[in-house]
This record gives sequence, C-alpha cells and structure tokens, in this order.
Amino acid sequence: MAAITALLYRDARIRATNFTFVFWDLCYPMMNLLLFGVGIDAALGMKFGPAGLDYNAFFLAGCLALGSFAIPSNTAWSFFMDRDNGIFYEMLTYPMTRAEYLFGRMLFTVSLALAQAALTLAAARYLLHVPSSGLHVLLLVVMLALGPSAWFYVYAALALRIRRNDAFNAVTSMLYFVLIFLSSMLYPTDPLPRWFARAALSNPITWQVDVLRYATIGLGDPHRIALEAAGFVAFALASSFIAVRTLNRQE
Repeated sequence: MAAITALLYRDARIRATNFTFVFWDLCYPMMNLLLFGVGIDAALGMKFGPAGLDYNAFFLAGCLALGSFAIPSNTAWSFFMDRDNGIFYEMLTYPMTRAEYLFGRMLFTVSLALAQAALTLAAARYLLHVPSSGLHVLLLVVMLALGPSAWFYVYAALALRIRRNDAFNAVTSMLYFVLIFLSSMLYPTDPLPRWFARAALSNPITWQVDVLRYATIGLGDPHRIALEAAGFVAFALASSFIAVRTLNRQE
C-alpha cells in the first residue's frame, strides 16, 4: 500500500507542476459540453427519447466518456518521459510488483477523471439544466471509475510497446478519431446505415457511452445496457491483463 501511495503522490506532484495541463484535464469535457453541445442543440433542435430531451442531455454521457478517454492518454504519455530520464527502469527495481506499479498510476488517473466528471456534471445540472434520473447513481459512479481505468491500461500497453513518442501520438490520434466517431458518443446509431451501426456496437466506447447515458438521463433499453456493461467490464479486465503482461516483459 505504501508503494501505491507513493505513486499517487509522485504523479500528483508531477501533474501539479503544469497548471495548464491540470486545467485542460479537468475542464476539457465541460468545455466541449458548453461549446459544442450548446451549439449543436441550438442549430439542430433535436429531441431524444420519450421525454423529448435536448442535445445537451444526450451529449452529457459523451462528454463524460470523452474525459475518461483523454486523461489516460496523458498519463500513459508520461511513460516516455520516465524512460528518457531513466527513472522508469529504476522504478521497476523498487519493492513492489509491476501490477502494483500500474495499479497506482491507474488510481491517479481515475481520481483525476472523477474530479473532471464532477465538474462536467455540475455544469450540465446548473448551467444547462440537464435533468437527471437520480435512480442510477451507483451505476454512474462505477462507470465513471471503470471507464478511465480500462482506457489507462489500453494506453499503458501501447506506451510500453511503442518506443517512439511520435509513433505513440500517431497511433493514439488515429484511435481517438476512429473510436469517437464510430460510436454513439456524438449521435444515436439507430438512424445510421446498418454497417455503421453494427460497427459502432462493437466499439467499447459505445458500450461505455450507452451505460453512462442510461445512468445520467435514463435513456436506453435496460437489457441492452446490461449486456453493454458486462462487455465493458470484460474489456477492462482484458486491458489490465494485457498491460501487466506487457510491463512484465520490459527489461
């Protein structure tokens, strides 16, 4: 436990040295909701679900997922800095398992993501007056923690396998583009072409967004949401296994 606490403290101190970085991490999804969400809502005037919810309510879950997708990328990027200055290999000799090393860094990522989600939810509730179902708070909290942890392990595995910083940025940028636009984050998938909708249903971000959308505004079929939640749990477990295995192969 002491090793994990030390990792949390180290990551917090490093992140605190760059206020702009912290501000961007915490406010990026909220700014998307207030700018992109409000703009699309005013331009299209679309309504969603039986309650006729506006686009801001629909897009809230997408913003929450977007944050849990972006912060882990920034945390994983620090593996390159640690490798460049040699501290990465030194830390592998410390009295902790490599699974604990990743777990500690994942906990920091989740802590930052939860603070970010709280700001986004507050902006949605008090500035945009997005209604909340209030019935699925536990599901919301679990998904807000599970999302960034799963994506952290994905990005950590990539950062540990890829040796060049520019190659990592290229790969993550492509993933960012494909996974976000080929999902239900920005728009409902049901009216889209069948091939697009089927591809989106195989995307873990779609599972994550749909569960978050159900947890925040109650939109979605409970049976389908249960299947997507189970799928995302399996994705998170597989990601952690792959990341730990990748780290165990580091010499």
